[in-house]
Amino acid sequence: MRDIRLIGDPVLRTPAEPVTVFDRDLRRLIDEMFAAMYAVDGVGLAGPQIGVSRRLFVYDIAGRKGHVINPELTVDDPEPMVDEEGCLSVPDRATRTPLYAPTSRASGVSITGVDRLGRPLGLRARGPLARCFQHETDHLNGMLYVDHLPKDAARRVLLQAG
Repeated sequence: MRDIRLIGDPVLRTPAEPVTVFDRDLRRLIDEMFAAMYAVDGVGLAGPQIGVSRRLFVYDIAGRKGHVINPELTVDDPEPMVDEEGCLSVPDRATRTPLYAPTSRASGVSITGVDRLGRPLGLRARGPLARCFQHETDHLNGMLYVDHLPKDAARRVLLQAG
């Protein structure tokens, strides 16, 4: 089982590289990512979160499950949607559970990319799935949800994290 990388690990702040090889190792990696995500009750997990600097993520949220490789995200509905958001890579130092904070995201997004066999895919999302796609794509760009918080809220989260 791969360990979840925690805030402070440089891989989380480094933009991930595109996936260029679609082979058995990639399919195994995706299966390992699902296993790691389920082991900690997550709803999404990006490559950098397990130390793999590749542009891919897995998700299982709001009745939708899948993976996206080399995603490109487009905002369809910029109306702000504020809800509690946390991250497996930003856990509470004492409890090791994700720290949550009200985080603003776009209400609707589209995402394009490819699947594990290199076949094109395109998805539209609203609500929790849209939040998940934005969160995981941020990971691939070297960003964390705390980067979207007001400075005082980010400071509170970061003081507890570790």
